[in-house]
Amino acid sequence: MSINVAQKTMILGIETSCDETAAAVVENGTIIRSNAVASQIDIHRRFGGVVPEVASRHHVDQITLVCEEAIKESGVTWDDLDAIAVTEGPGLIGALLVGVNSAKAISFAHHIPLVPVHHITGHIYANRFVHELQFPLIALVVSGGHTELVYMKEHGSYHVVGTTRDDAAGEAFDKVARTLGLPYPGGPEIDRLAREGKPVIDFPRAWLEEGSLDFSFSGLKSAVINYIHNEEQRGNTVSKVDTASSFQASVCEVLVKKTIMAAERYSAKQLLVAGGVSANHEIREQMIRAAEKKGIQLLIPPLKLCTDNAAMIAASGTIGFLKGMRADLSLNGSANLSIEDF
Repeated sequence: MSINVAQKTMILGIETSCDETAAAVVENGTIIRSNAVASQIDIHRRFGGVVPEVASRHHVDQITLVCEEAIKESGVTWDDLDAIAVTEGPGLIGALLVGVNSAKAISFAHHIPLVPVHHITGHIYANRFVHELQFPLIALVVSGGHTELVYMKEHGSYHVVGTTRDDAAGEAFDKVARTLGLPYPGGPEIDRLAREGKPVIDFPRAWLEEGSLDFSFSGLKSAVINYIHNEEQRGNTVSKVDTASSFQASVCEVLVKKTIMAAERYSAKQLLVAGGVSANHEIREQMIRAAEKKGIQLLIPPLKLCTDNAAMIAASGTIGFLKGMRADLSLNGSANLSIEDF
């Protein structure tokens, strides 16, 4: 279904899939009028990771305040909105339900259409704030729970051509960071340390069978953890900076090579990188070099739009709205929502 992306729209996005309570108003799918985020990182840091029940409770406390802040900051009124876009899934079910039910309440109270959004499509459409999308394209979505290569032949069309068979890259980052004694969230800490070290430790790269676009980071994670434990048992001092640098180099090489392979295989006009791990400096730099070498246009969102936010949900929701997607008050959260089924 072709759509007119130039059509004027004003969408309120709501995102509560994990530990960020967020609301944003986006105009025409490309202009951020407001982007309010209430982060829970400090709350979950003492537990070493996100505690679902705690996350849900804080979403309940913050969701009304965040939505009101987004509307006030945007300079629009409820009557100016064309739709409410909300993350349906995937994510933590309790957290999702807070956002979904809040969106339904707003939709009912103000008679505004409700548009469901898949969280991963939000990360992909964060790139539309950088440049208009050109098809066909390949998107690498790399975050705490997802590592996927998605082929898009047009707006709103998603075909997964590569996925993780075990741990996502973000999970591996967090588990290695925890073993190194680094605070939550582990990804930024690994990134910081890696810039001070050198990739001198030969950790494995999982290429899988020839030509595969799938990923596997479980073996790498285990190799790094075993290396740290073995060195400590021998009484040796583990260089955190070199370990971080070597681990990151392994992840980065696999991500970049498989993503470029996918872009060439599907004759992509654009290559998109999205998700929380796309904030990693080494991954960004290596992807830029590889795309330039192959002559492929690369889009990566600014750092503030890499992690979970509601502007990306509104951006994806804009496309859903233009394609005629609507939900009624029976909409529910879906923890394991498939992007292809969506």
